[in-house]
Amino acid sequence: MTQVLMVIAPEVFRDEEYARPREVLESRGATVVTASRSAGVCQGKLGMTAEATVSLADADAADYDAVVFVGGGGAQVYFDDPVAHALAQEADRLGRVVAAICIAPSVLARARLLHGVRATAFPSQKQDLAEHGAIWTDGPVEVDGRIITANGPDAAYDFGLAISEALALP
Repeated sequence: MTQVLMVIAPEVFRDEEYARPREVLESRGATVVTASRSAGVCQGKLGMTAEATVSLADADAADYDAVVFVGGGGAQVYFDDPVAHALAQEADRLGRVVAAICIAPSVLARARLLHGVRATAFPSQKQDLAEHGAIWTDGPVEVDGRIITANGPDAAYDFGLAISEALALP
């Protein structure tokens, strides 16, 4: 069974960047687990609520086939978070899919995972990604090996498809 960990901010995660990829992944047979700073109810920017069943500190990358960071303004809480960085780095070290959408690719950039990697993000993050060595592509979704990035809500469905394809889901 394919296990995917989706990391959302406690507040102001982007609803469709969480919901659309989750729908795609679950429709293809993956089990999605939601994590945040702490377990409990998280609030989306547009009013959605989501239950984080695991705290970021308790998440173990070895338990998942992919780790996905969801965007929205609240994702800034993970930009310089050593726990988020360690989770992303461990997932990468283990050969897992590591993905981020909207502003969340800055989490991967600051965790030193995008150096020399083709990546995209919400346009406000272009300079941050470039300063951390990413090769900016400006596309809606970018796949570079096991690293998948997307630029925002309009790309959420295709982001989910890219993750499912990287996981070889039917």
